[in-house]
Amino acid sequence: MASVERPVLTVLTTVDSADAAQALARAAVEARLAACAQVSGPVTSVYRWKGAVETAQEWQVVFKTTEDAYAALEARLTAEHPYDTPEIIATPVVRGAAGYLAWVGAEVEAR
Repeated sequence: MASVERPVLTVLTTVDSADAAQALARAAVEARLAACAQVSGPVTSVYRWKGAVETAQEWQVVFKTTEDAYAALEARLTAEHPYDTPEIIATPVVRGAAGYLAWVGAEVEAR
């Protein structure tokens, strides 16, 4: 389980292309704001935007980070994201393999 000192989060965002997803993933890992990121897609998203129901193809990016680094990761995603109002959702990891969670903590630098 994650230690109290370095709780681990998964952070999800979606973008409109595989290239944008890979760019966000690489930038976050290179900056040590995430230990890793998985890109999956395409997925079909149905949502309401500016009064209309829209359907779009998107790619999901799931980042593994620490609670301490979340604010910096969110700021970076917001600055580099192609959407005006990006989905950025953090979920705490309540249980996990101790070695993996320790690796995440070791790879991420809080800013």
